[in-house]
Amino acid sequence: MNIEEAQADMGRSYFGGAPGLASSAVIWLLAGSTAAVRDPKTGVLVLILGGMLIHPLAMLGSKILGRSGAHDKSNPLAPLALEGTVILLLGVLVSFALSRSQVELFFPSMLLVIGGRYLTFQTLYGRRVYWICGGILISLGLLAATLKFPVAVCAFAGGLIEAAFALLVFVQIRYDAKTA
Repeated sequence: MNIEEAQADMGRSYFGGAPGLASSAVIWLLAGSTAAVRDPKTGVLVLILGGMLIHPLAMLGSKILGRSGAHDKSNPLAPLALEGTVILLLGVLVSFALSRSQVELFFPSMLLVIGGRYLTFQTLYGRRVYWICGGILISLGLLAATLKFPVAVCAFAGGLIEAAFALLVFVQIRYDAKTA
């Protein structure tokens, strides 16, 4: 299986990653709502605990959209997906540790982590839109930390950006299917 075939397999299996983006967006928006209504520390817990549901929700979304939600076992890109997840989990630990002393830096640091992870999705799915998504999230994380955005604002912004890119990837996949 060459790289283009591996990317096509990933794209077919997971609807180009759109369900994962959408699932993540929902969790970020819930965390932002919790931070605004309750308190920032509870918002942090919502993102961490809710983040554990992103993959299962993405698999469910892929299946609802008529995809398998599982790539070919011989896909050479599978290790990259796993490695990206390990890096994400390490980033969550660092962000959580940071939040213990400065809760307002949790969401900006998580934006850096997930933005960096989305950069690898270009390789996984063969869609440059993930470089743009990752770059915007990284930029937002840096800006939010530097300008000290309110916690809920940072979480809402991250969620809205992911929602917009989920829609964009979904439209791209539908367009590609019509023109193929």
